[in-house]
Amino acid sequence: MMATIGAILAQGFEHHRADRLDRAEACYLQVLRAAPELPEALHLLGLLARRRGDDARAAALIGRAVAAQPDFPEAWYNLGNALAARGRLAEAEAAYRAAIALKPDQVLALKNLGNILQGQGRPEEAIAAYRAALALDPREAECLNNLASALQAQGRVKGAIAAFLQTLAMRPGYAEAWNNYAQSLLAGGRLGDGILAFETALRLAPDYAECWSNYGNALFSQARGEEAQTAFHRALTLQPDLAPAHSNLIINLNYLSDVSRERVFAAHRAFDARHCRPLAALARPHAHSADPERRLKVGYYSPDFRRHSCAFFFLPLVEHRDPSQVEITCYASLKSPDAYSDRIRALADRWVNVSGWPEARLAGQVRGDGIDILIDMAGHFADHKLLAFAQKPAPVQVTWLGYPNTTGLTSIGYRLTDALADPEGEADRFHTETLVRLPRGFLCYTPPGDAPRVVAPPCLTGAPVTFGSFNNLNKMRPEVVALWSAVLRRVPGARLALKSMPLGDPATRDRILALFAGHGIAAERIEILPWTAHPAGHLALYAGVDVALDPFPYNGTTTTCEALWMGVPVVALAGDRHAGRVGVSLLTRAGLPELVAPTPEDYVALAAALASDHRRLSALRLEMRERLARSPLLDAAGFARQMEGACRLLWRRWCAGSQGR
Repeated sequence: MMATIGAILAQGFEHHRADRLDRAEACYLQVLRAAPELPEALHLLGLLARRRGDDARAAALIGRAVAAQPDFPEAWYNLGNALAARGRLAEAEAAYRAAIALKPDQVLALKNLGNILQGQGRPEEAIAAYRAALALDPREAECLNNLASALQAQGRVKGAIAAFLQTLAMRPGYAEAWNNYAQSLLAGGRLGDGILAFETALRLAPDYAECWSNYGNALFSQARGEEAQTAFHRALTLQPDLAPAHSNLIINLNYLSDVSRERVFAAHRAFDARHCRPLAALARPHAHSADPERRLKVGYYSPDFRRHSCAFFFLPLVEHRDPSQVEITCYASLKSPDAYSDRIRALADRWVNVSGWPEARLAGQVRGDGIDILIDMAGHFADHKLLAFAQKPAPVQVTWLGYPNTTGLTSIGYRLTDALADPEGEADRFHTETLVRLPRGFLCYTPPGDAPRVVAPPCLTGAPVTFGSFNNLNKMRPEVVALWSAVLRRVPGARLALKSMPLGDPATRDRILALFAGHGIAAERIEILPWTAHPAGHLALYAGVDVALDPFPYNGTTTTCEALWMGVPVVALAGDRHAGRVGVSLLTRAGLPELVAPTPEDYVALAAALASDHRRLSALRLEMRERLARSPLLDAAGFARQMEGACRLLWRRWCAGSQGR
């Protein structure tokens, strides 16, 4: 009988290899009728299920195979593949490790184990797995590419670039490696070279949607917004369900002053319609206790619980929370936590690192944790989890801080803001969320403890008046360059100090200088400050700035607060939407509403007048920190009470039957 089973199994395998899948399945099932737990037949039938895209059935069948024969390394490996395809990463990891324990020379099992570890935010372990695979097969280009990506995730940019170059030397036509190499170049500050590498990848693979999206991000970083839009549209034409590309397109729209609010709002709603509403079926009723006054479980999601702008504004809330009123859970998507992460983790009631988690898993975690109010702090920015919010895992869902616009999601009921950043009436029309305006402002700043002391304005030492901007380069749109050039023409001999990481790239620097030259501003009047990673060194550079210029239509936030903390006044232009009105909110809360200009002409006049008033500059320099310390902008305890009051208000609404609004 066994000889007959063996022959039928072999016949099925031949059909399998020839893609005669129905005939192969018939053979395997015939064998299993005679020997229901025969490991080889279960394994092959599972592989056939994988070929047909049924990973659930594949995992069940191959799981039975290894249960019947635990020393079956190939089955363990394929079980890992089926589990990984279903997002069951912990089980997949265990399966790969079992395969490797039985057969240590399995290159593919080691490589796939590395992929699982990398996806779980464990780059050091991933690197070890990739290196073990490459020790067995140094020519495994895909594994070398993945090793380089893991090195990059750890911030080891030089090592990543070297590994990508080694990969491309082996396979010059490897478009994915060119795409990844480009991203490592960007991480290393070589923006111009990165753009060229993306263009190489796209010549090799013109239909590579993800690369088009990444290319758009690189163009966006060079403040080439219109070209970036073209790239994002190309990505979405090729792959309409590529949600990150759709988010990138939306983000870019916030920086373009010639795009109407109606168009921007429509793009946000289109994201919801395409990517989020289909997930609404996954939402289930919430059985939370509808006690309006009980202690609340509030969850915050962010990829930026680290030394990042968002953390500076989140710390006051978690440091001064009232534990009798709220229990705070931080859902952190972090590949490389730092000292700020440790500080926030120690202050929160619960901390869950969700790096690499699929949205469904995060939604399940939130629901299982019984979170009453879930607050998004990412919006459409990198590593957002809007598709988890689309599944409505918490009764009340809110967005705050991380993104300067509506999310567009109908599943998020509220957005926390203030009446200066989002004036009543007009702003409400362009939000899917109900706007909740916090009376003392939606921001509270934590000054860095290692900030250097304030010094006199440089113009008092006989140096030329120096304007400055330390904002991200993507905010330096052509219209910004034009207005700043007008300021420099109004103040003869004045200089403009610029600091942004991409300006360390020669091609990018030359492009920006050419934009100023087009407005008659010579290169020697533009000072490009070196990139400074250390926070205290970064802040010390404000000693060389007399007046800071806020960009538009996307204002600074942390940069404005940092300049003020270092005694440097900031001139802002009031816009017509949140991104262009953060300066209004910050400067008003700081007691400096007179530094907000209503028109571009007023902006130039205000900057010029301030630059010529050395007495006022000196007085502002001396009094600024005390002024801020007395302002709502630094009232941490008051801000925490305000946020807790807002959460209580929203919870009472839910208890009264408003269903999240």
